[in-house]
Amino acid sequence: MADLSNIIHILPTMKSGADLFSALEVLPEYDEVIRETEVPVRLMALSDLYRIYVPSKMSLEIYSKMYLALLRSLQKKGTKLAVQQKNQNYKGMLQQEYSGIMGGSDSFTIIGASGIGKSSAISRAITLITENRVIEVENPYTKIIPCICVQCPFDSSVKGMLLEILRKVDEMIDSKYYENALRARTTTDMLIGNVSQVALNHIGLLVVDEIQNVCNSKNGKSLVGMLTQLINNSGISICMVGTPESAVFFEQAVQLARRSLGLRYDVMEYGTDFRNFCEIVFSYQYVKQKTEITDGIMEWLYEHTSGNVSVVVSLIHDAQEIAILSGKEVLNLEALNEAYQKRLSMLHGFIHMEQKKQTSKLKKKVSVTVTDVRTSAEEKHSGDFTIAGLVEDAKTENGDIVQLLKVYMPVVEVAV
Repeated sequence: MADLSNIIHILPTMKSGADLFSALEVLPEYDEVIRETEVPVRLMALSDLYRIYVPSKMSLEIYSKMYLALLRSLQKKGTKLAVQQKNQNYKGMLQQEYSGIMGGSDSFTIIGASGIGKSSAISRAITLITENRVIEVENPYTKIIPCICVQCPFDSSVKGMLLEILRKVDEMIDSKYYENALRARTTTDMLIGNVSQVALNHIGLLVVDEIQNVCNSKNGKSLVGMLTQLINNSGISICMVGTPESAVFFEQAVQLARRSLGLRYDVMEYGTDFRNFCEIVFSYQYVKQKTEITDGIMEWLYEHTSGNVSVVVSLIHDAQEIAILSGKEVLNLEALNEAYQKRLSMLHGFIHMEQKKQTSKLKKKVSVTVTDVRTSAEEKHSGDFTIAGLVEDAKTENGDIVQLLKVYMPVVEVAV
């Protein structure tokens, strides 16, 4: 039994540096002998590629953010303020008038492109922080679930979200909150008070995944408003996880923006981390002929995945599957390209857009003097130019824009 007065010792010791990296890493067992086994055995073992987890800077930041958020949330439980909030929530359920005594700004977001490993990083962080156990507190006796993960409903239904939270709590501590709410046909207003009370008693950190669903729903702002009220009435920390489109939604108003400060990530850049990830995944080979990864293969993988780690894993997995089924039994560029063309055709448009975004360069602004236009322009601006920039320079120097344009492109003058 734990005591809330000594809350910092309830959670496992916070890790950092090399210890944290090692604890987060997941590398399934691999024996090269498997390359000589039968085809069905190798195809089944090939799915181990999806179990590989190589930590990155994102993983370390997410772990630290979630650990501290959970610690702040647990510190509020058992305090005098928490008892006052329980009484206030009970009155609120009767009178339908809620007021947040505990308050708090303990919400944050984790926003990043789809497939970069946000959910995997969160899952690994939760496993380390909570050790997959429910905390039993002696004084006063209660069971606390360190972290609960729910998914934002596709229609952003407030009632649906509240009921899902109760169902998850029942699943973890064998209670009957969800069943009682259904039997009583509780209204949404009463559910908010009920869930606030349950969260105050039993929940440390609430993770709401797929929060981008609020963007295209008429109930989006209502759902975020409900989460804000839940924070104020329970004092728990709430983590909202979504894709970049959700950031546009939260930036619409200050009351939304202040609730969404947090972490933001993009696909991996081509560098040491990406190369290390490719080397690890590529080493799990189940084809008969083993090959070593080269710089050319790593560059090809980056060009055809835009640095999205989930696409890299899928590409290497499918390339080996095709090589085994076709009898070629080798993981090389030919196999990778065949997998890219046959299995990832639906992603080609997204990958090309990412490539264009990463490789595009800003046009250089042209600055010229109009005196001796032809020689001066050729000497200073042999690279990119914009017509708008040339027009601006012509205005500044009182020059002839037609003469300036002739330096860069064919110009035909027509008498009117």
